[in-house]
Amino acid sequence: PEPFWKLKVTHEVDGCKVDFTWKRVRLFHQMAVEVYKDICMENTMARVEECKSKPKNKWRPLPLDTVELEKLASRKLRLSAKTTMTIAEKLYTQGLISYPRTETNIFPKEMNLTSLVEAQTGDNQWGAFAGRILGEWNGPHPRAGKKSDQAHPPIHPIKHTSGLQGDEAKVYEFIVRHFLACVSQDAVGKETTVNIDIAGEKFVGHGLTVLQRNYLEVYVYDRWSDKEIIDYEQIREFEPTSIDIVDGS
Repeated sequence: PEPFWKLKVTHEVDGCKVDFTWKRVRLFHQMAVEVYKDICMENTMARVEECKSKPKNKWRPLPLDTVELEKLASRKLRLSAKTTMTIAEKLYTQGLISYPRTETNIFPKEMNLTSLVEAQTGDNQWGAFAGRILGEWNGPHPRAGKKSDQAHPPIHPIKHTSGLQGDEAKVYEFIVRHFLACVSQDAVGKETTVNIDIAGEKFVGHGLTVLQRNYLEVYVYDRWSDKEIIDYEQIREFEPTSIDIVDGS
């Protein structure tokens, strides 16, 4: 493969770093790229030419069935399916959660979800979030799946407790956080593309601005992994943090 060189611009504000890629993509002559860099370094001010955004949401999770509980506990809590179900059955016999063997991921219309959310409002970790569901968001709005075994509702907390230890505490916390997340609101953001000009050279940056974290505030197991971006709609020009030559082949 032939070696190549390209320019890369970065801009960092308050810990948020945006990478801008060169519109020329890459060149196969190192000297030419060095000349372009010198031109940019003589007049480094970046002018924002265009900033386009479109709305993007991240969906809150579906109500929890057995298969999802086993999958998510393995991924997020590093617990085997067997361990998870043993703990879930113990929590069920203690009256803390609903029956943990279910294929249903849709809450029945007649089920009183408000009282289940109310039961969690006193918790010092997620109580305030439960309060937001009841207040700011006018009660629980469960995201609806498509599966029902006509026998058992999705897995959900029944009583509040703060007296568990170890893996039992982890599984109970996961079930509560998942329940509160699925009856709250999707996260809201916008995807942004920014075109900039430095001394006649064009660069483009992409990223995501999270406007309302919503369910992500309680569902600590999910990240909105798209790259965050500075809000360029208010910025006409800026001084880049760096202008570098990157090589590759």
